[in-house]
Amino acid sequence: MVVFTDLDGTLLNSRTYRFDEAREALDALQARGIPTVLVSSKTRAEMEPIRSQLRNGHPFIVENGGAVFIPAEYFLFPLPGTRASGPYRIVEFGTPYSLLRQALKEIERDIGLSLTGYGDLSADDVALRTGLSSEEAALAKQREYDEPFFIEGTHRVPPELAAAIRSRGLNWTTGDRCHHLMGPQDKGRAVRRLIQYYRQAARDHHHRLTTVAVGNSLNDLPMLAAVDRPILLQQADGVYAAGIDLPGLIRAPAPGPTGWNQAILSLLQ
Repeated sequence: MVVFTDLDGTLLNSRTYRFDEAREALDALQARGIPTVLVSSKTRAEMEPIRSQLRNGHPFIVENGGAVFIPAEYFLFPLPGTRASGPYRIVEFGTPYSLLRQALKEIERDIGLSLTGYGDLSADDVALRTGLSSEEAALAKQREYDEPFFIEGTHRVPPELAAAIRSRGLNWTTGDRCHHLMGPQDKGRAVRRLIQYYRQAARDHHHRLTTVAVGNSLNDLPMLAAVDRPILLQQADGVYAAGIDLPGLIRAPAPGPTGWNQAILSLLQ
């Protein structure tokens, strides 16, 4: 088995960004040798400290599927299409951040909406809008493949904004706190690539692989659709995200790490 999981509002509490309530299930996965793959809109700079806190040495997926970071020598077979960078092999799906920043400003000008991206904000401003510490917000601003943005005055994406994004060959999705402008990537595409590698590793050991994913927001839908056992957690207000309905979808009875813990332990039983 391999478990793919979103972070904010899923494995991490949406207010405190802690995972204490999920510790029992995390320990149970580790004891069984089941990889937990972190899949997030967060940057590599944000995710590396979280992986350290979790004692997680598995691959991870950054910025809504912008890239997959695989520890070197993790898979014992060649990985065509990857490039070496420091301690990782990297699979890149996303559009360079500088191009996304340029597109956001062009769209803002063309349609007359006030759009504020992370690149327009200081670390302290990002912290005020998200609840992150200033230090965490500084890591969140180290973008490579995805530009989080706010629509001033509303959270709804109007049709003219969606059309302007698509006309440039770009995509967007909605997370817990903001929207994300990005290229031809999503969490599902990155997850499917990693599943290919895990399936090959399982075949090499004459095992059958079961894939699991846990998420809570619309930007998790492609990831949930890519696995055998999708699990949807409640959002912080106790309501499930609209627009997520898949065959075999498991709806966990609680939000955040509490719901994550319950869902994973139930699955392991």
